[in-house]
Amino acid sequence: MQSRACAARPATFQLLENCLELDYGGTPMRFNYVWLRDHCRSASSYNSKTKQRNVDTGSIELTIRPDNTTVQDGHLVLTWPGGHVSKYSLSWLAENSYEGKRQSSVQPRILWNSDIYKKANIPSAKWDTFMSSDDELKKFLQNYLLYGIAFVDDVPATVEATEAVTQRVSLIRETTYGRMWCFTSDFSRGDTAYSQLALDRHTDTSYFQEPCGIQVFHCLKHEGTGGRTLLVDGFYAAEKVRQKSPEHFELLARVPIRHEYIENTDNHRNHITGIGPVLNVYPWNNEMYLIRYNNYDRSVINTIPHDVVQQWYVAHRELTTELRRPENELWVKLTPGKVIFIDNWRVMHGRESFTGLRQLCGCYLTRDDVLSAARGFGLQA
Repeated sequence: MQSRACAARPATFQLLENCLELDYGGTPMRFNYVWLRDHCRSASSYNSKTKQRNVDTGSIELTIRPDNTTVQDGHLVLTWPGGHVSKYSLSWLAENSYEGKRQSSVQPRILWNSDIYKKANIPSAKWDTFMSSDDELKKFLQNYLLYGIAFVDDVPATVEATEAVTQRVSLIRETTYGRMWCFTSDFSRGDTAYSQLALDRHTDTSYFQEPCGIQVFHCLKHEGTGGRTLLVDGFYAAEKVRQKSPEHFELLARVPIRHEYIENTDNHRNHITGIGPVLNVYPWNNEMYLIRYNNYDRSVINTIPHDVVQQWYVAHRELTTELRRPENELWVKLTPGKVIFIDNWRVMHGRESFTGLRQLCGCYLTRDDVLSAARGFGLQA
């Protein structure tokens, strides 16, 4: 075992049998030797222009160890057998260590119930400014990332304007429902959304293997009563379950559940299936990133033994109880001109029943491209 101290800022390292242990800024971190060679940022190992790896990982000896190790000017410098030199910024190592990642969030969020969200008094973006100002788009994306919902007001009440405002944010994800959809309560599709009935809180496309990332709604016309939109922060409710019954949270994050969409009409035939747990978490820090909750589209539970089924129903009931607490319900009246963007991996939507003609348009957006746009503004996503 070897150790060495760095004079500039406290940094020590030890060469252990299968890893290098680095203490920098008071946090001990361990780096596998193969990992270090694989993540070398020298010109021969990494293309700094394309941000792509050049080194052939399959050719690295799995028993590799550095012949020489030093800390110089805030960098860890390793000389490998054969003479190749790798140089790593200590701050880069700290940022990319497992120990650092397990203590940090991938995407900062503000979890909310109705009272929390209303008190935050988050302004809506305005159509004219939103379409021309990157600063306005950045503020919109920041609110969307933090709360899982964001609004644009004063949008012309047309499908074309709705399409334009969505494309300012991301790419439209075409599905079996089309690219941009516009519907009324005519039961033209095999889905209760195409009715006047109330809809309980749910996430959309739970039957896709990768559910759609963003749901967009714009009410173009409503000549009648009712029809308010219900919004519930699924992560807020799930965190309450984690705090009260961690074993129930763990079960909901572990047991895969099938969701299914079966449609057989004159014009549409679909049979789509998606499988995944109700809650999805990153394994290194237990941060939630997706909730798949749709009691309408949940299929037969037939892939887990009966004793686990009973436990799952108990856990599911606790989550449902949290989701249905009145204080967690945010009710919004969508009117012509107000477009809402909903994080379909986090925030559930529903509606109250309504009367009269109600015409809604919208689409789904690709999640990856929304997050990419946010990162382009320097936002953490």
